[in-house]
Amino acid sequence: MKISATSNHLATVVVATMIVCAIRPCFGFQISTRQIVRAGPSTRYNLHNVAPTSSTAVLPRFHRGRSAFSRLHSSSPSDDGDEKTRILFLGTPEVAAASLKSIYEQSQSPESAYELVGVVTQPTKRRKRRGKEIPSPVGLMAEELGLTVLCPEKARDKDFLDALENDVRPDLCITAAYGQYLPKRFLATPKLGTLNIHPSLLPRWRGSSPVQRSLEAGDNPVGVSVLFTVSKMDAGPIVAQQTLEIDENEQATTLLPTLFDIGTKCLIDALPKVIEGEITMDNAAVQDEDLIVEAGMIHSSEGQLWPTNMTAVQCHNLVRGFSMWPGAFLYFQIGDDDDDEAKNEPVKVKVIESRVLKETMEPTDVIEIGPNKGDGLRLVCADGSVLEMLKVQPATRKVMDAKSFVNGLQGQTVRWLSGLDS
Repeated sequence: MKISATSNHLATVVVATMIVCAIRPCFGFQISTRQIVRAGPSTRYNLHNVAPTSSTAVLPRFHRGRSAFSRLHSSSPSDDGDEKTRILFLGTPEVAAASLKSIYEQSQSPESAYELVGVVTQPTKRRKRRGKEIPSPVGLMAEELGLTVLCPEKARDKDFLDALENDVRPDLCITAAYGQYLPKRFLATPKLGTLNIHPSLLPRWRGSSPVQRSLEAGDNPVGVSVLFTVSKMDAGPIVAQQTLEIDENEQATTLLPTLFDIGTKCLIDALPKVIEGEITMDNAAVQDEDLIVEAGMIHSSEGQLWPTNMTAVQCHNLVRGFSMWPGAFLYFQIGDDDDDEAKNEPVKVKVIESRVLKETMEPTDVIEIGPNKGDGLRLVCADGSVLEMLKVQPATRKVMDAKSFVNGLQGQTVRWLSGLDS
């Protein structure tokens, strides 16, 4: 009996569906298999009929004919002393993706005592316009490296924790800007504990915005800590810590990846001792509770500059600290009071890059560009200190240098407005 090509194609879909159905009960997750490509004819089959459950995990496409489920069991159980230590990585943004890549590359060396058995990251997001799902940078990096990816809506989800205990079975977990609270059941799973890369010199700047708050406060040096994770945020004992002297114009945009790079190297250096049991939760350095400074979440309104009660240094530090989000801003009034009222509406302007001048000036609300080539817009604070705004971004406009901004004014006067005026 001859079997038609159509029958072969149908059989492929049936087998693939059976694989998905076999995997799904084990995890309670939605399996996202983008497509299965059959060798031979160019026909493609998309599997979109797997309904989501209460928790969602996105696993990479099948690699080299192996299912995502089989990859979780690529190593022998962790209680076999001859096998490598099983590490699970948790992270979400670009800085964490760079950490993941470094740890993975180190794990591939012949003398490495550990292997990465999976990655946990935040669920995919949808674009506002086209509705296309966007995996996190860590999710994309994990797929590029051929690692299994789990994306629970919440780290406390029962299905996720069941999979962690029964299928992933990590000996050690590593977190880098994961973005979710880890419950006690999670922390109790890896026998060697969970290590976290935190970009501050703990216990200073515990919380969600350590780099932003340290720059806002004018800290120098800054630093990074590697610590064991406990239930209380950023309160675990410290495994390693390194300080870094920075330039007075360093911004959070460039400092954050630098600190994560340093922190990743510190963590990799410490891993052998953690795996061998030389460094544990019990003998790592306990944090001094008297030195705690909280790095609270940032509200968008905190980005406003107040020249009436802030110095130029304070304004500059706010520009540096909030360079990623929400940005530092103030309101300009363009034109004189007797100009057309419609053209005289306050304009919100973000300060993208700034510096502090050594000289002082008579306080004024008039903003003018400096006399020399490359000078910025000069904002004179109430104490006479001067903030020079080198790059700005008026609302709805692109980022521009000071000269380009002034050229568009056509000779009109610019004044900064206090919060009351705006």
